[in-house]
Amino acid sequence: MSASVKSYAAVDLGASSGRVMVGRVGPDSLELSEAHRFVNRPVRVPEGLRWDILSLYGGVLDGLKAAGQVDSVGIDSWAVDYGLLDADGALLGNPVHYRDSRTEGVAQKVWATVPAPELYAATGLQYAPFNTLYQLVAEQRTGARRLLLIPDLLTYWLTGEQGTELTNASTTQLIDPRTRGWSYDTASRLGIDLGLFAPLRQPGDPAGLLRPEVLEETGLAGPVPVTAVGSHDTASAVAAVPASGERFAYICTGTWSLAGLELDAPVLTEESRAANFTNELGLDGTVRYLRNIMGLWLLQECVRAWGDPDLGELLLDAAKVPALRSVVDASDPVFLPPGRMPERIAEACRASGQPVPVSPAEVTRCILDSLALAHRKAVEEAQRLADHPVDVVHVVGGGTRNALLCQLTADACGLPVVAGPTEAAALGNVLVQARAHGLVGDLAGGRELLTRTQPLTRYEPQGDTARWREAQARLAGV
Repeated sequence: MSASVKSYAAVDLGASSGRVMVGRVGPDSLELSEAHRFVNRPVRVPEGLRWDILSLYGGVLDGLKAAGQVDSVGIDSWAVDYGLLDADGALLGNPVHYRDSRTEGVAQKVWATVPAPELYAATGLQYAPFNTLYQLVAEQRTGARRLLLIPDLLTYWLTGEQGTELTNASTTQLIDPRTRGWSYDTASRLGIDLGLFAPLRQPGDPAGLLRPEVLEETGLAGPVPVTAVGSHDTASAVAAVPASGERFAYICTGTWSLAGLELDAPVLTEESRAANFTNELGLDGTVRYLRNIMGLWLLQECVRAWGDPDLGELLLDAAKVPALRSVVDASDPVFLPPGRMPERIAEACRASGQPVPVSPAEVTRCILDSLALAHRKAVEEAQRLADHPVDVVHVVGGGTRNALLCQLTADACGLPVVAGPTEAAALGNVLVQARAHGLVGDLAGGRELLTRTQPLTRYEPQGDTARWREAQARLAGV
């Protein structure tokens, strides 16, 4: 390997699997390969749903061993969840899963002390029952001296050093997005001890060196630094949006669709709260202003119910179905649980007086039209609420493989869609490490490198957006 090319291990943990990717970065090159993939299987025990954090840590170690010698390691994962340590730094129990039932009804208790509009004005976070704030109010365990979010907990085990990375901290609902520091007033009113958190770290900050025991187990030669990255996987994914300038929207696609804008300042209006937009922190002082949409979960569940047919053939058949015959609200909570997804979609269409999709192709077309419509609504509303017009929509993540969804999103938004990269979170993780070690310039420089080195596909809008407006009105019942 050329001396000007360095190698970075990106640990990227999702809710159902984890992987260790290796990024090789040079002045004009960026290549990504998978070293190791492992299952993330939560476990239901008598006290509730828990993450198997020891299995995840074992997967990280196996992945670093498979990666071979690297110049740095970075970790990103899902948000909001955490581990608690005692005074000796030992884990007090397996971290609670965000889908655990312990937060049921907690939000109402919180709002009795800090009303929802005040909470949004202070923290800018959309309502989600599993936000860290609600988990801490529900927390029953005692004896904790330290709280580490999931990527920070794994970093601590790798290095022995503790910190709280900012982009992930911003999902706790305890950060003030204007100051990019803790919201002390919110925590004080709710009796939450911010002293539980380790000092804040910025993406790119050093997070320690791999411990001798880790070097021995992985076969790596030290010293190997660990670098804080955008440890919320969405922060890393947005860092890998190959945009130029400021007039762009992004959609991070996968099981969920996260659609929004990159801003210089949060939007904390009551209208923004009512529209359920969130203000999470990104790289270089940016704000990720976005909405959560159900995403390809709807199609994944249907494909599972149909016995896993060939997805390529299913999408070809769906493309032949007339557009916008039937649409559903892709953010309706009725679609959150697993099971019976084709039937639930049919029931929603029947209840709204629309033609009922019957065949897998018809149901698939209904889902993709509905997701494109939800993307349109989110992009439109974000522009209006933030007073931030855009000229292009960047789609990153797993949904970039779905050409029909990308084209429908372009048609619905009336804007060109640039699809790619697919491995956005891992690439954003790698870019922050490379920048910290002097190989990449600022955020714009990293994005320019992505544009030159990663395969991207452009979709131009087709047809009139009037039919999408009509479908949106039909869905709203007007």
